[in-house]
Amino acid sequence: MDSFSNRLNSVMKEKNYKQIDVILLANQTGMASGVHIGKSHMSQYCSGKTVPRTDILHVLAQVLEVNPLWLQGGDVPRDIINAESISLDAGTPAAAVKTDHGQDTTAPQSCTLQNPSYTAGSAPEQQKVQNPTSGNSSDTNETAPHKISNNLPSSDSNRGDHTMRQFQKSSKLDNVLYDVRGPVVDEAQRMSDSGIHVLKLNIGNPAPFGFRAPEEVVYDIRRQIADCEGYSDSKGLFSARKAIMQYAQLKQIPNVSISDIYTGNGASELINLSMQALLDTGDEILIPSPDYPLWTATATLAGGTPVHYICDEQSEWNPDLEDMEKKITDRTKAIVIINPNNPTGALYPREVLEKIVEIARRHQLMIFSDEMYDRLVMDGEEHVSIASLAPDLFCVTFSGLSKSHMVAGFRIGWMILSGNKALAKDYIEGLNMLSNMRLCSNVPAQSIVQTALGGYQSVKNYIVPGGRVYEQRNYVYEALNDIPGVSAVKPKAGFYIFPKLDLKKFNIFNDEQFALDFLKEKRVLIVQGTGFNWKQPDHFRIVYLPRVEILEEAMGKLSDFLQTYRQQRQ
Repeated sequence: MDSFSNRLNSVMKEKNYKQIDVILLANQTGMASGVHIGKSHMSQYCSGKTVPRTDILHVLAQVLEVNPLWLQGGDVPRDIINAESISLDAGTPAAAVKTDHGQDTTAPQSCTLQNPSYTAGSAPEQQKVQNPTSGNSSDTNETAPHKISNNLPSSDSNRGDHTMRQFQKSSKLDNVLYDVRGPVVDEAQRMSDSGIHVLKLNIGNPAPFGFRAPEEVVYDIRRQIADCEGYSDSKGLFSARKAIMQYAQLKQIPNVSISDIYTGNGASELINLSMQALLDTGDEILIPSPDYPLWTATATLAGGTPVHYICDEQSEWNPDLEDMEKKITDRTKAIVIINPNNPTGALYPREVLEKIVEIARRHQLMIFSDEMYDRLVMDGEEHVSIASLAPDLFCVTFSGLSKSHMVAGFRIGWMILSGNKALAKDYIEGLNMLSNMRLCSNVPAQSIVQTALGGYQSVKNYIVPGGRVYEQRNYVYEALNDIPGVSAVKPKAGFYIFPKLDLKKFNIFNDEQFALDFLKEKRVLIVQGTGFNWKQPDHFRIVYLPRVEILEEAMGKLSDFLQTYRQQRQ
């Protein structure tokens, strides 16, 4: 029996549809019922890694003009003509689906698919869907997206029946993507599990590349571990927050007290918490493009609408301030900046930060500043915290020890509230509620903050001439720019570079496919640029944490790969 993915791919090939064609048609058709398919979802459907929910299955079937039961893998006719109803019951075969553990199971059999006007002869563009912006209701001849009802048998009626209830992920996750650990990474893991060595240049995780935490930090956590068995205050240990407060003072961040500091299991937890506390459905938040995709994902998960402003590659990846301001509406609540930037390595100069503050002031916006790499600045440049320039605004600043102290696995980050906190009393109450609900962040990692921030900053040895990060940055920058069809702006901070590809030269139209092709042929894992909410398929991110000799191997493989690479449509 054919699987869902086999049938999906066969119909797409027959109709000469690319994945993006199906996505656009499906999202138009499913708009009224809230069905939305992202690129990563479609990729996983086509590869057979996942199967869609029943409502998405219906929309795909409608777009492809096939029987949804057939598309699901059932032994039924492919076409439907004027069907009164389509039912999946215990007597209808379902498609075999491979689970993550390699076991065969079956797709749900107890779903009733109701759509009396569904016909196989209606092309997707001919099927009328109400335009939510037009204000016009559908007439009686229009075909609405399918309504789905899950008919779960009662325990009495189900005795002796092998039908099992299927549990789907929340629809809140439908538009949430995090491709730093997405389908390309899944394929790399499959290769690794089969014994193939993959060079992973996708995650800024220092430890696998030989970076070690400062000895004093390791010594302190060992000595204090016995004293860290209980909960701390929900915001964190006093000693940790005191050290963070003093660090904020060194950064000239105004109006910060102990109560304005929250420790977290990495800054990532606190970014998620800060979005959950702020955003209601329809609220907008300005986020850079490219971005660290957690920002877009958490804002979406919180119910908000991420609006991306452009960072200009021709201006050393600094924010395009005109683009930023023109995207502000009466629904905009805040501006997010990532400085130093991940994935570009940009470091925003004081004058750019001052203009962002002016924009926030004019439009009465909050400022969120992700400063995780503020202690990894090279070439004698200075990092300026934007909160130090905005004492009259409400600012939230994020940082942590994962990168500067090479302890990503310890999971210790923090969030600092500063400026005019009177503007955000209710929001702060929400932050406190969510902070209390998670009880506290991990206490052993909190116990090293005082030592880490107050002692000798060994990271400085890495970011000066002769230091590993400095020399690796220089090598990868020069090596990339030596490859025909590749260009890159030199990073000023952090672990990442964001090179550009010549789309015409390499015939690239899908950067995820480029990353997959490179992975399969050369066994090197990178992240495609669209994974960082960059719209064009012309960039990718490389982590330059490996030693120079390993980067030489990786750049050699990239150069060899691109000499003959011309992307083929799938």
